[in-house]
Amino acid sequence: MHWKVKAAVQRTMNILPGEISREGYYFVQRRFGSLRRFNPEKHLSAAVSTWNHIKKLGYDPSGKVFFEVGTGRIPLFPVTYWLLGAGKIITLDLNKYLKPELLMESVRYIADNENTVRGLLGPGIKNGRMRALLDFAAKAPFKPGPFLKTCRIEYNAPADAAETGLPESSVDFHTSYTVFEHIPEEEIKNILEEGNRITRNSGVFAHTIDYSDHFAVSDKRLSSINFLRFSERKWRIYAGTRYMYMNRLRHDDYIRLFEGAGHRILDAETAVNPSLFEILERGELRLDEAFRKKKKDILAITGARLISRKGD
Repeated sequence: MHWKVKAAVQRTMNILPGEISREGYYFVQRRFGSLRRFNPEKHLSAAVSTWNHIKKLGYDPSGKVFFEVGTGRIPLFPVTYWLLGAGKIITLDLNKYLKPELLMESVRYIADNENTVRGLLGPGIKNGRMRALLDFAAKAPFKPGPFLKTCRIEYNAPADAAETGLPESSVDFHTSYTVFEHIPEEEIKNILEEGNRITRNSGVFAHTIDYSDHFAVSDKRLSSINFLRFSERKWRIYAGTRYMYMNRLRHDDYIRLFEGAGHRILDAETAVNPSLFEILERGELRLDEAFRKKKKDILAITGARLISRKGD
């Protein structure tokens, strides 16, 4: 789909009243977009990767409290953390996007592909918890409330990650997956400030951020930095909606944000697209002035997992 057509659809959905807008956009995603044939394996693998990255840095997530910014349609990261041994997972979303039918389909996918999922999760999987999940997959009707309770997942929406209401120093791991790129810079600062309050001194922040132009996923003609050619005013015309807002912050901007929140970066695992160097060298993409002073090695970073701790 041409990205401008997709942007027009999103703008149309955005002007509809709240619940009608959300349900209308979900219908479009479900019938024509990424949710037509949803496969949870990518998210399961990404959650395992985050869990293992935390362990590699010397922190034990078993039995600990996780906090997730941005639940999305399906709480797959919380489910994975529970299967691997997390004590509790608190997940918040600004809007109530969670869909019981997608959660049911994901749980049944895991059951139908048990051996594959066990391979993805590795030897750390808790067999008793896996059996409990399989029992839920076999039940009809599937009841999301009891399932989330069994998985020790506390879902709150609508809720604000910058004002959680949680007790001070009650969380061990503060996490998100491809969420921060959809949040304005000032709000990220507030989320990190609140994260500092609710996270224990021994706690860790683990955030995976996608820096790429999301329109390039469905429009293969675009490079992953196509959106950097637009001014902020023009970009807001195309993507200033609740469904495709992207702040366009680059890797160095996020490092600045985390360090500005008093964090020590423990690891910054980056994804780099080498073809972007060629595009920039040949001048195929005329960058907006806001990005022209950025180094090419920064512009070529399309995403990162940042692991940090607040100052101690």
